[in-house]
Parts: sequence; C-alpha cells; structure tokens
Amino acid sequence: MDFIRKGKHFILRIDKNEEIVEILKKFCKDNKIKLGVITGIGAVNKAVIGLFKSDTKKFIKKEFNGDFEITALNGNITRMNDEEYLHIHVNIADDNFNTYGGHFSSGIVSGTCEIVITQIDGEVLRKFNEETGLNLFEFYS
Repeated sequence: MDFIRKGKHFILRIDKNEEIVEILKKFCKDNKIKLGVITGIGAVNKAVIGLFKSDTKKFIKKEFNGDFEITALNGNITRMNDEEYLHIHVNIADDNFNTYGGHFSSGIVSGTCEIVITQIDGEVLRKFNEETGLNLFEFYS
C-alpha cells in the first residue's frame, strides 16, 4: 500500500494480494482518522459480502472467488469502543457482467485498488441499538 495526502484527502493504492478492509482500518488508526468518507474502485479475486437480515438481526455472508471488478466501494469511518469503525459497502462484477453487492467484510486485491478517504473534522460515535440489532450513529451536542 502506498498513499499521498492532499489537504483532507488521502489517495491510497492498495496492492496485489493485500486485504482491503484490514489495510483501511490500520490506515485510519495510524493517521488518526476518526471521521471520514471512503470511496474506491479496483479488482479482487476474493471478496466476502454480507446482507443484514432485519427479522433475525444477523448478517449472512457469501464468499466470492475469481476475477471481479470493484465497480463501487463506498463507506464511512466512525468510532466505537475507542476503535476505528468502518462501515463499507461494495459492488463487484464478474466476467459475465453480473453484479453482486452488500456489506463489505473483506477483499483480496488481484491487481490494484484505488481508494480516496476524505477526512472530516471531529468524530461520530456508534452505539448498539437493541431494536434494530445494528451499531447506529450516536449524536451528542
């Protein structure tokens, strides 16, 4: 992984065989990014994508193996329990141009992955919400 900073924007190149989510979490920690927006494109040969089932309050996950383009990667950076909390969604496309998308748990880069992180001043915390079963934004004045 390599990067350059331009003001409040970090432009990252994640390299072949690197795991995207792990690198992003470490990058945010190392650079003290407590609040921000993540966007990206690239290619993976392994991805784990999830869907939250509201009736059971559980995530189901599916692993995809093979050549996939990341057609869209979007997310946000917040904090929970004194740690970086990344909430990322992804769409990937296979060689038949079928697309799959959902909550992005992990992905191994097959060629490159280009990410832009925009840092926002301050921080937003998350708190577990019993009713939804999700970690929601918690706003304090």
